[in-house]
Amino acid sequence: MNQIPLVDLKAAHREVADEVRAGFDRVLADTAFVGGEEVRRFEREYADFGRIEHCVGVANGTDALELALRASGVGPGDEVVIPANTFIATAGAVARTGARPVLADCLPDSYLLDPQAALDAVGPATRAVVPVHLYGQMADTAALAGQLPDRVRIVEDAAQCQGASRDGRTPGSGGIAATSFYPGKNLGAYGDAGAVLTDDEDAAGLIRAIANHGGVAKYRHDVPGFNSRLDGLQAVVLRAKLARLADGNAARRAAATRYDTLLADLAATGRIALPTTDAGNVHVWHLYVVRIADADRDDLVGKLNAEGIGAGVHYPAPVHLTPAYGHLGHTRGDFPHAEQTADRILSLPLYPQITPEQQQRVVDTLTHALRG
Repeated sequence: MNQIPLVDLKAAHREVADEVRAGFDRVLADTAFVGGEEVRRFEREYADFGRIEHCVGVANGTDALELALRASGVGPGDEVVIPANTFIATAGAVARTGARPVLADCLPDSYLLDPQAALDAVGPATRAVVPVHLYGQMADTAALAGQLPDRVRIVEDAAQCQGASRDGRTPGSGGIAATSFYPGKNLGAYGDAGAVLTDDEDAAGLIRAIANHGGVAKYRHDVPGFNSRLDGLQAVVLRAKLARLADGNAARRAAATRYDTLLADLAATGRIALPTTDAGNVHVWHLYVVRIADADRDDLVGKLNAEGIGAGVHYPAPVHLTPAYGHLGHTRGDFPHAEQTADRILSLPLYPQITPEQQQRVVDTLTHALRG
């Protein structure tokens, strides 16, 4: 059976294989395994790409978010507002600082954090709000910025939106953001990697120190820290892929537009709802997510997978309905939009190399499965 994966990492590797091999040879020859010139070059190149002053490479996206929170003053006894519909790592990064995640509902169509719900969740102990830039488009940070108390920082979870912008603003510009280079991201490493993005030189310096056992010089420990460093081999991969990221994002946009056209008739029946893009957003389509109206979504995923279509769900349970965060004291019904989203969304295969023929097969198979 001809498989259509949800994400085609093999196709992505073929495009950069020779360049990565040559870069690995450089790192091995220099024995620059942690940090080094490849990391420094990648950090500068990604900062330029994202139109920000500082990119600090770290070990993974979860560490990046924890570091961004710590650099924003978040610690034990604080509260941090996050969306209920996010990957569990958002809540995990908050918990690792010693703070308590406080949940807010999402918007019903874009699935992005509802700004008013976030503002309503702010209390006396709130130290930060974390808008999650979900599926490739940015949440509305401007709607929060002018309404939050001075003590509350905006810390962006930008793990899914490398190359995105909203009203001309990129993640981290004028503030601070964390991103992930997990292999399946638009900019993916060959293992775990991440970065903190900011225009704040002091914050960037503090993050470098915390992520290097508390200091930027050997055996100098100015603040309590831990180990979270980007290695040279991952930087080689990221540099090679970064050079192709703008074209890859454009290919994703073209594929998303093609899905919109192919799925238009099915959407007109009311059986599915197509993804929406907020005004002002330049979407980079990390995922193409439809909402199923009246079918058993999990049964539908099984039918698509049985036909070789790599459909998935991002994410099958909101944070408050996971055992890990049951202690927050919420029940079903507390965040209705997040719950409906978790029950009904379906991610279709999308990557820069996907062909029109593959997309047509995805749509034909989905249509048949909905009728069956």
